[in-house]
Order: sequence, then C-alpha cells, then structure tokens
Amino acid sequence: MAASAQALACLARFTTVRQRSLALAAPLSDEDCGAQSMADASPVKWHLAHTTWFFETFILEPLEAHFAPFHPAFRFLFNSYYNGIGARHPRALRGLLTRPSMAEVRQWRADVDGRIVRLLDSFADAFADAHANKAGPPVPTELMALLELGLQHEQQHQELLLTDVLHLLSHNAMHPAYDSSAPAPAVATPLTMVAFDGGVCSMGFDGDGFCFDNELPRHRVFVEPFALADRLVSNGEFAAFIDAGGYRDPSLWLAEGWDVVSKNGWQHPLYWQRDDDGQWHEFTLHGLQRLDGARPLTCISLYEADAYANWCGLRLPTEAEWELAVTSAMSPADERLRQLFGHCWQWTSSSYAPYPGYATAPGALGEYNGKFMLNQYVLRGSSCATPAGHARRSYRNFFPAGARWQMSGIRLAH
Repeated sequence: MAASAQALACLARFTTVRQRSLALAAPLSDEDCGAQSMADASPVKWHLAHTTWFFETFILEPLEAHFAPFHPAFRFLFNSYYNGIGARHPRALRGLLTRPSMAEVRQWRADVDGRIVRLLDSFADAFADAHANKAGPPVPTELMALLELGLQHEQQHQELLLTDVLHLLSHNAMHPAYDSSAPAPAVATPLTMVAFDGGVCSMGFDGDGFCFDNELPRHRVFVEPFALADRLVSNGEFAAFIDAGGYRDPSLWLAEGWDVVSKNGWQHPLYWQRDDDGQWHEFTLHGLQRLDGARPLTCISLYEADAYANWCGLRLPTEAEWELAVTSAMSPADERLRQLFGHCWQWTSSSYAPYPGYATAPGALGEYNGKFMLNQYVLRGSSCATPAGHARRSYRNFFPAGARWQMSGIRLAH
C-alpha cells in the first residue's frame, strides 16, 4: 500500500479507536471516572490518560519535530509499568489523582490526537512530493508499527475500562447499571465433547496483520488426542456445583486455591448473590440481574475453573489444545465448536511462558509482555467486553490464578 494510502487508513482507524474510548466513558459521571475500587483496577480517567501517554511518549516524543509534552508531570503520573521510561505514580494509588480533571484529560487527548494527525499528514505530503519528483516514496514503517501497537494497546484498555467499571459499580448498594438496556436471554443447549486427533501441529500467529510479540514465533508442538467441550460452562451448571458443596470440598481444589477460598470466604463467583428466597442474582454491566442459567459463566478464577473441572471428572485444556481445536473449528467445513469468541475468556492449564525462540524487543517497549511471563496462566478467546476485531485465535491473554474480576470462564477438556 502506498504511504499516502497507509496514512489515510491509519488516520481513520486511529480516529475510530480513540473516539470509542471516550464513548465508553460517556455514560459515567466524573465521580465514577475518578474512583478506584481495588489495587488491580484503575479509574476510567487513568485509562483515558494512560493510553494518551502511550501515544505521546512512544510516537510523538521520538518522531515529532520540536516535541514538547502537554504537561511534564503527566509522564510520571500516567506511566504504567515501563521502568525504561522512568519513575511512576503507585498503581494502588491511582484513585487519589483528583488532578488533572476529566476535562483536562480530554483536552490532553484532543491535543495528542491533533498532533498524531499532523504527523500522519506530514508523511502523506512527503509521499506526494516524492512521487511528483519520481523519487522513491518514504516508508514510515516505524510510525505505522508504533501507531498500530498504540491502537491495539488502547483496545486492551477499553476492555479493562469496562471490567474495572463493573468491579467499581458492584460495590454500590444502589446496584447502578452502566448500560440500562436489558440483556438478551441466552438459550440452553446440551454440552458435547468434540474429539480431536492431536499430533504435531503449529501454533502461534500466522497471519499478515498485527500480533503481539508473545504470539511469536510460530513453532511446532505435539498434542496427544483430546476432546474439547463444544460450548462454555453455563451459570446453571456452575450453580449445581455450588449446591453440591463444591466450595466446601477441599478434594476438588488445588492446595493454593483451597487456601485462597478458605482465607477469603469464597462461596460463589464474584458477582453472584442470593436473595432471601434462595434465588441467584448476578451483578452485570446491566445492573443486578436475575441469574440466567443458560448464559456462559464468567468472572471466576483459575482455581474455581479447575475445581469445577475436577468435579465434572474433566480438566481444563492446554493452550495448544485450544488453538489446535479452534484452528480446525474456524475452517468453513467445521462448525463443531461454539462460543469461541465474544462471551468470556477461557482459562487454560498452561502457564504464561515464552514460546521457543521468543526474544523481547529492545528499549522500553520490550517491557510490554515479556517481563510478565511468570506466575500467570494463559486465557484464550475473547469476552463480551473485547473490542470488535481485537480477538484472534493466537491471542494470549494472561492473569494470575486468583484473578476473577475479568470476564473469564470455562471450556472443559479431557
């Protein structure tokens, strides 16, 4: 694609992604946007600011002529974990950042957006001049790669914004709804185990578009024959596990999981609650709803997922099994697997580790994924909060085993 066409395409995508972040914040008050409900969650205002910090720090600073930051303090306040950039405000104290205001964050976003647009325009103009002089076109490879990474990064934060808002609003006794529309009811279907032959297969990203570095390099793995559930575990099925005493039976749990359950008094998924009549309800982005037994279970930890699988006499899939099965299921002739994307992230039994031959990129951007490859587990698929077009079969999400504020659920294997 010619450089000018690249610039126009990137500009359209940049505008769409950046506007969606503001649209996600639109239903919220400034008070909603400044609050932090726990150390692992961030205020909406921080998400909007940090994603802007990313573009200013990694694109404008190295590539813009006569660069000057919008505000020098923002470099410190909205750095997340990039040690190569410098010191940062403590993660657990992001809710104390009453300044800058939401209005100032929006001003900053508009300023950075305008400067990114001018940077893209400058490349398009340079291409036009070079073409008129029959010279070789400039190739803004670095800019395009950084811009795409920034947009993918912002889409990750769009998902985090929603899951963090859900956790925040769940602490309010008014049961406020982020989205006042009524969710569509789910349809119950039988669960079937689908057999796969296994063998030597390739896994990792193999497309022409974007991927994160943790999806590479593509490599071969050997997978024994296995079976994967054709759909996700439902709320109703997990409710049966609770009623059978699943949270009280230590034989079902990993030792560390049982310690966490005992210490924290877990008796049900994070957003479930029972009324006086024994009816389950679930707090959702639509507010407090009567539990839909047919809807896929979500917002559970790896510990809970593993205990449920043990109770069923089954297990969680490895990420290689998940990718092999989904690769087959995404072919036009194979429709045996359902609910692969757009419902909830699916826990695997695989530790988050580098693929053979993986190497971190140089500089601060090399901190994006590699340094987190310890004490975390891989989730596959995507959730209802994942932006459209952001999911793919090689995508490797990852969280600690005890994390359950994310929209994560279960697909069984044996």
